[in-house]
Amino acid sequence: MTAQPTAVVTGANRGLGQSIALAFGRTGHRVIAAHRPGSDATETANLLRAENVCVLPWAIDVADAASHRDAVTSLRATLQAEWAVDRLDVLVNNAGIGAFARVDDVTPEALDALLATNLRGTFFLTQAMLPLLEGGGHVINISTSLTRHVSPATAVYAASKAAVETLSRSLAVELGPRGIRVNSVAPGPTATDFNGGAMRDDTALRAELAAHNALGRVGHASEIGDAVASLASHAMRWVTGERLEVSGGSFL
Repeated sequence: MTAQPTAVVTGANRGLGQSIALAFGRTGHRVIAAHRPGSDATETANLLRAENVCVLPWAIDVADAASHRDAVTSLRATLQAEWAVDRLDVLVNNAGIGAFARVDDVTPEALDALLATNLRGTFFLTQAMLPLLEGGGHVINISTSLTRHVSPATAVYAASKAAVETLSRSLAVELGPRGIRVNSVAPGPTATDFNGGAMRDDTALRAELAAHNALGRVGHASEIGDAVASLASHAMRWVTGERLEVSGGSFL
């Protein structure tokens, strides 16, 4: 890794992505806070700067695979101009969308939109980033505990994340000779604004999920962020092709 490593976190403007970005900042990384065009990563950037972390917001549409190579070329130029670096140490593919509907209500449009971000976006952004990651980089793909246990109305979302986990294992083998590690992290129920903030705001849902959790509660976003940053650390340098579930023992 470089003297001061650099991490890109997609979907860093809110929720888990923001917590992951903060965790990397607190472990000595410069942070590229990637966010969808039209969204605003100012809050994340300000939180990092308040802790004296070097941060650059980066607008990119993860679902627009055709734009990735030009976007990464532009990012590389920015890295050189701002920080005099021309490589990345960590790419966290966190950006994702949910399509939570019963099987009868899932539309082709909803499924295509979900796959465009969760699967195609993850693959093609990783592909575009490879020249910046070779020789010691690490890709971490965010999945979900729903690939292990099931819940109504989550079939399409869980399937997209199961594909991401399979992709992660395959890429670990293919990219290992290029010095790139690839792992996935599967958060369990976590109190964020994802899915309308249900696990954060719905008291009954939180109680139900807590009843099926070994530690008796839903997770905090910071706990996911800390786990992701820990996986990227030098202490975990011999770990690749793995799925790390961070769920407090949900539905064991």
